[in-house]
Formats: sequence, C-alpha cells, structure tokens
Amino acid sequence: MDNQHSLLARREFLRFLAASPYVAAAGGMGAFVRLPRAWAEGPEVITDPANALNVFDFEEAAHRKVHQGHWAYMASGVDDDATLRANREIFKHVQLRPRRLHNATLVDTRVELFGTVYNSPIFLCPTGGERGFYMDGEVSVARAARARGTLQCLSTMTSTPIEEVNKALGRPVWYQLYAPSKWEACEQLLRRVEAAGSTVVLLTVDNTTGRNSETYLRSRPKDLTQCSSCHHGPGQPPGPVGERAMFKGIDMTGVRAPNPAMDWEFVDQLRKFWRGKLVIKGIDTHEDARLAIEHGFDGILVSNHGGRATETLRSTLEALPEVVGEAGNRVPVFVDGGFRRGTDIFKALALGAKAVGVGRPFLWGLGAFGQPGVDRVLEILQGELKLVMGNCGTRTVADINRSYIATPDWKI
Repeated sequence: MDNQHSLLARREFLRFLAASPYVAAAGGMGAFVRLPRAWAEGPEVITDPANALNVFDFEEAAHRKVHQGHWAYMASGVDDDATLRANREIFKHVQLRPRRLHNATLVDTRVELFGTVYNSPIFLCPTGGERGFYMDGEVSVARAARARGTLQCLSTMTSTPIEEVNKALGRPVWYQLYAPSKWEACEQLLRRVEAAGSTVVLLTVDNTTGRNSETYLRSRPKDLTQCSSCHHGPGQPPGPVGERAMFKGIDMTGVRAPNPAMDWEFVDQLRKFWRGKLVIKGIDTHEDARLAIEHGFDGILVSNHGGRATETLRSTLEALPEVVGEAGNRVPVFVDGGFRRGTDIFKALALGAKAVGVGRPFLWGLGAFGQPGVDRVLEILQGELKLVMGNCGTRTVADINRSYIATPDWKI
C-alpha cells in the first residue's frame, strides 16, 4: 500500500472510531489508541455552518454540544447496529451511468407531492423531541424548511405543538402518527391535526412492539437523575407518553403509543375516519405494499426507522425496487434511511422513489447550530442533487430512471 492510500485508510479508520458510540462511551478515541495528537483529534470541527463542505461536517460539531443521552438515542440502531450500517453501505453497490452533452443550466429539482410543489424531492423525516438537540427544536427546523422550500414531517413525539410548527413553516406539515392503543385517543389526536390544517398523515407500522436498543443503553449516562430536568413523570426517559405536547388534553391513562395490537382491521377503521391523504411508513416488502394499496393508503414510505426498528440487515434502498414494482403507478413511493449525499438521493429516485427523506443529517445541523445548521444541510443536499442531475444529463426529477444506474453485484 503506497503512502497516499495508507493515509486515506488511517483517516477512514479514525472516522469510524470517532463515530462509534462504544468509543464515545468509553472516553473517546484516546482510550483506545495512541496516535499523534493531530490524528487522534481528527479533522477540524466546524464552528460556522457556512464552512461545512458536506453534511458529515456537522456530525462532530453537534456531538460536542448535544446531551450525551440524546445523542446516543439518535445515533444508535438496534441489536448490533448492522441494519444502521447496511443503510449506508448499500450505496457503494449502485453505480451511476451519466449521459453527456445535455444542457445542465436547465436542471429543475422541483417536485409536486399531493398537490404542493417543493423545491426538491428531499424531505425532513419525523424525529421526536427535537428540543433535545436545540432549544427551539421543531420551530428552528420549520423555519429552515420554509426558507429552502422543503417538506417537513412532524413526529407524534414532537416537543413542539403542531400549531406552532405549522405557523413557523408557513404551510401544513405532514404528520407522522404513532397510533394510540385506545381509538378515542386516536380520534382526538387526529382531530387536532386536522384542525391545525394538516391533511397528510403517515402511519408508522415498523415499531409497534418496541426495540432492542443495546448501543443506546450502553452509551447513555448511567446516572439518569439529570434527565428529570427535561423528562417528567415516573419511569425512564422519555417518560409517560401523556406528557408529550400532542397528547395534552387527551386522557392517556393506560394507553400505549404506538399500539402493539395494530393490524389491518385497525387500518380500515383509520382509513374510514381520516379524510385526508394517508401514507403508510415502514413497509419494505411487495406483499405488504399490495395490502397497503388494497386497504386504501395513498402512498408508501419505505423505511426501517433509520435502522432503529428491527435488525433486518436489509437496507431501505434494497427494499425499494420491489415496493415500487408492486405499487406501479397506483400510489407514490417514498424512502428514507441512510441518505447523506445528493448522489444517494439520485440513486433512490432512479429506483422509483418520488421523494427521499433525511433524518440524522438535519439533526446534526440542528444540534450544532440551530436553524442555520439545518438550512446549510438542506442547501448542501439540494446543491449536490442538482449537481449530479446536471452531470448525469437529467433536466427534471421525472427524467431520472433506472437507465442512469448500474448494480453489477446486485440483482434488482
């Protein structure tokens, strides 16, 4: 191995160590390796979002500011974190097939989703408790999304009421639903969402029975008494679901959210009640895609909860083609999970996704710098997507199809 390749290998190894929650929990890289100080400290941490060259630049900047327990919860997966890694590793197995000599000055990244036009097919995934990363949480995210013409999805576990977020966004969010186990509570929640002006609901179905968050449990602070300043009520953080912003005024006594008994019969009841658009979040097989369409869903979000639901070892990009194949032109298919580059997003669009969600990258931006950080993350991703579209010869998002990618070691 020549010196250049050796240096690159060292850098990649250091980045891997720096990102490991196990290393962080044990005292950082210094506890594991003896290296020159400049190497052990890694690359310079940005102090201004304008200095970020890619979304990864925000990760360590956020890590140094966000509470250890909140960081561990966001950064970890389940079991051995293998699905979390699979979501990223799959992109190395999808190649681009650029078409040359097309006018790149005409690139238009805009898309229309359920009647609303957005500046790009990149959307912000629903993530709970965003005030755990920055004081204004979801409001800072909304303001950045508004400035960048971006779709924002709001979690049931939001730390900010939907009414405040919609006001900051300037249009309705798409609302992600963890369905309560008591139907009356579900009705009350959805009536509030409807009254706030939101017409699209995403029903999450991939995390109804909980998860085995080993890395989080190992990495969070051992003394949880400090958590009482943010998390109220008995039990471990995040505390009783009834304490969340969206459940205020709803009797949640004995009610769980999400509902572990949820089934297709419940879906029929929900579909009959909800008059707006209904998207199912967490589907990754063609069998369930077919059932989702038969039961009246208006869209499908291929998702594995960012590798945080079940240790399937299967990335969402791998699951995407079979879901798209089943859906055909009947309903739009969206995807999230591991997207960090404009080229990643392009590959998903080529495989049939109508829009692509990002989660951790905007939380890095939020944790590091608040609204300006989220804004810069979106600017980078939108810019990278526009760049790869121009380089590949695609003028519009609708022009992107499978002819622009190759998967030599992956049978689609």
